[in-house]
Amino acid sequence: MCGIVGIVGQSEVAGLLYDGLTVLQHRGQDAAGIATAEGGKLRVHKGNGLVRDVFDARAMGLLQGRIGIGHCRYPTAGSEGSDEAQPFYVNSPYGIALAHNGNLVNTEALRREVFEQDRRNINTESDSEVLLNVFAHELDTQKALTPEAVFAAIEGVNRRARGGYAVVCTVLGLGLVAFRDPHGIRPLVLGKRSSAAGEEYIVASESVALDVLGFERVRDVAPGEGLVITARGELHARRCAPEMPHAPCIFEYVYFARPDSMIENISVHKARMRMGVTLGEKILRERPDHDIDVVIPIPDTSRDSALEIANVLGVKYREGFIKNRYVGRTFIMPGQGERAKSVKRKLNPIPLEFRNRVVLLVDDSIVRGTTSRQIVQMARDAGARKVYLASAAPPVRHPNVYGIDMPSSEELVAHGRSEKEIEQLLGCDWLVYQDLADLEAAVAGPKFPGRKFDSSCFSGEYVTGIDPDYFERIKQLRSDEAKKKRRAS
Repeated sequence: MCGIVGIVGQSEVAGLLYDGLTVLQHRGQDAAGIATAEGGKLRVHKGNGLVRDVFDARAMGLLQGRIGIGHCRYPTAGSEGSDEAQPFYVNSPYGIALAHNGNLVNTEALRREVFEQDRRNINTESDSEVLLNVFAHELDTQKALTPEAVFAAIEGVNRRARGGYAVVCTVLGLGLVAFRDPHGIRPLVLGKRSSAAGEEYIVASESVALDVLGFERVRDVAPGEGLVITARGELHARRCAPEMPHAPCIFEYVYFARPDSMIENISVHKARMRMGVTLGEKILRERPDHDIDVVIPIPDTSRDSALEIANVLGVKYREGFIKNRYVGRTFIMPGQGERAKSVKRKLNPIPLEFRNRVVLLVDDSIVRGTTSRQIVQMARDAGARKVYLASAAPPVRHPNVYGIDMPSSEELVAHGRSEKEIEQLLGCDWLVYQDLADLEAAVAGPKFPGRKFDSSCFSGEYVTGIDPDYFERIKQLRSDEAKKKRRAS
């Protein structure tokens, strides 16, 4: 998962892009980059680390221009080196810089096509560089630099690429280009503001970036839609793919997105509150005579759900863990060893809230189980009489292939195990998961009853279709053992 932002302004945009990336930092802590366009020049600065570490005053001073894109990244399928930082750049045709959030599921086939048919070379293992070269080739075949030519090129990308992707790019001589995969798996939102000099536009992964930068949220970019915003501030939009099932990623609402974001006209905050209500109701159905004394969230993402669970159960809600704000999100740590070490550095229990109590811990989801197991033990060590664990999401039994670094199936704690077996492995006295139907209904809410989502990590149903050998390939790329070998080499 990554964060992307693109802006066409009436003045220098580097500062806005920097601020936008800091707001989207929760989406990726591995690397960051900005590219700006001025006249006939593209300026790019990128590197490993947090946004604040990658950019200093000198770097920001070099990023001149009224058009630009930014990216903050965490590594997915194999992309871990410093040369994988985005945006990527090609000089033919015209000069294009591209940043991408998502993951392609036919990268290897595309890589061969790009080399053998398009006569272009790929320098990294990143599917984003493959996507850039496919777009560049498709635009080159149009022999023109107009919004219509760009839309034709995006249509070519959508015919060739499979997966989840949201893209922003600058094209010298034209402006900002943005597009989204035909299923709308990865999020992308359009914003606008007026200045004395004219209209300014932004596209970003989450609406919170628009809020902080003073842009009004206009709408989500539609599935399969392409946008061209010229240097003069003219907005052009067109559907660039046949209509396909709309399937926004449900894990955005479960974990990744900030609660103050709106995705697909759904408040992430309200969706998480509804998750808590439905899970609380399930707990009452299964244990109407429960002995829970207190509900404690595992901060931060589960707070909204935990508070509603406490309300439904009629028990106390308490903050029982203090979080170290200077440790990153453990889900997106690059290796299991790093994740395990980070838990104790990240969380410390308040014994007063645990001592002699039956505690219900609430987490947004349980993926590998390592973090959950350590936190359950923390609660016991802090004096809890019993420790129950509730997950606001269903069991994660399948890899996510559309841009979230959920590992190979064998590393998922729920894969091949019953809920009772998971409960024993995590060391809790009782484990309760959200049902998938309840999760989808909670996210859709009363405004969008029956809305469908990409819930593939729970259901194993992949809207794009998956080649038979794909899972073995991502196992070789994504497993912690594979990452350990790459870092050692």
